[in-house]
Amino acid sequence: MQIQMSTDSNLRGGEELIERLEAELTSKLARFSEHLTTLNVHLSDEMGKGTDGEDLRCVIEAHPAGRKPVAVTNYAGSVTEAFNGAVHKLERVLETLFGRAAHHRGGETIRHMKEDGTS
Repeated sequence: MQIQMSTDSNLRGGEELIERLEAELTSKLARFSEHLTTLNVHLSDEMGKGTDGEDLRCVIEAHPAGRKPVAVTNYAGSVTEAFNGAVHKLERVLETLFGRAAHHRGGETIRHMKEDGTS
């Protein structure tokens, strides 16, 4: 899984910020890494004023192998909050996309339960 990160010129933090966020993203999305080819992350300050209000935006676009890309956006008052919110949204989207596909085959069903409710 390749990660590409970019920020606009209004955000400070540089390489240290990008390295920290890449490590967090890799850790949080590790269970989906075999399904994803690329993640594009863009952080921006919508108003160009720093951190007042909820004008910081994080967009993450994921490219699953053999599927159309999916994107999520989150706004917050800090880079960390915007990033964490976007990662959380992406986790939910990927769980829906891949979790259901992996769980519907071979899983326990009510038809295999005994009368007492055990398997």
